[in-house]
Amino acid sequence: MKAASLRDHTKQSDYMNWAKTRSGARFNLATSGLANLSLRDLRVSLDDLEITTTSGYGYEPLISALATRNRVDPGCVVTAAGTSFANHLAMAALINAGDEVLFESPAYEPLLALAHYLRADVKRFDRQFEDGFRLLPSEIEKRISNRTRLIVITNFHNPTGVLTDDDTLGEIGKIARKVNARVLVDEVYVQMLFEEPPRTAFHLGNQFVVTGSLTKAFGLSGLRCGWIFAEPELAERMWRLNDLFAASPVHTGERLSVLALQQLEGIGKNARARLDENRALLNKFLDQRDDLETVRPAAGSIMFPRVKHGDSARLCEILREKYETSVVPGSFFEMPAHFRIGLGGDTETLKEGLQRLGAALDEVG
Repeated sequence: MKAASLRDHTKQSDYMNWAKTRSGARFNLATSGLANLSLRDLRVSLDDLEITTTSGYGYEPLISALATRNRVDPGCVVTAAGTSFANHLAMAALINAGDEVLFESPAYEPLLALAHYLRADVKRFDRQFEDGFRLLPSEIEKRISNRTRLIVITNFHNPTGVLTDDDTLGEIGKIARKVNARVLVDEVYVQMLFEEPPRTAFHLGNQFVVTGSLTKAFGLSGLRCGWIFAEPELAERMWRLNDLFAASPVHTGERLSVLALQQLEGIGKNARARLDENRALLNKFLDQRDDLETVRPAAGSIMFPRVKHGDSARLCEILREKYETSVVPGSFFEMPAHFRIGLGGDTETLKEGLQRLGAALDEVG
């Protein structure tokens, strides 16, 4: 087998490879969620845990907790190992090879790579900087066809952090319904509204399928507590498809996830306070820079600044190699003039990282 054939870019995520091997730095501003909690941050004892349970489709206490929190029927809940696998399972159940899928641009690269891996016929619609990266139903309507089987969006938008309101999502649902298409909404960041009950597009109609997890908003990445909300017939199809992928989940993770869901009020309060403080720091930094322009979301943990001249490649390289600080190059989102910066980490790390980002911008400028 030729070496070139081993690098089929339809079967990998270049961004995830970079995130795992190249994003680390002394001052890491490339992470997009809240800093990870440890086991000691949860109220848990060994008596709460087991490693094995009876086989079946879903751990009932976890299904029930997610259904109650999100006001959905338990028959509509499918659990999965984080949002990434929830997206994989949902998309694999929703489309066949050759189906037309409409994808936002810029897009979260692993999600886009997944569509290509599943051999979808991917078409794009734009979210423009000049429009504040808003999701415009008119852009979707111009590109949808009778062949479209799925529309894929992220909310908050990854990489820009922009929130799409329910009225706009409802319009998109109506457009999808006209051609009998579904709308897949990755809601992992919308948890950062910290609303009770959480907002979910699933309530807007059965054409919506949504994914989410406890990872980004609550710093609970290690639990891999992800989920899909879908109408019952479709949810059952996903459970059965999962027999080919994961079969049985890690039961200790399921039990810890139930305990975490019972403690989300306190975890969320701390997370929100950190995000508010860090967003104020980042906004103050942006106020002082005339070489950057940025759509500034009012919530969430990411922003997507644009350098006014050139692209961000050299900036990102100098920032990491000389100033020990990392951000995500915009090239991973098909927008090389931009870079994504996270504000969910330690406040002192962000403060020092922004000083170093400023020094790198001055040097490049």
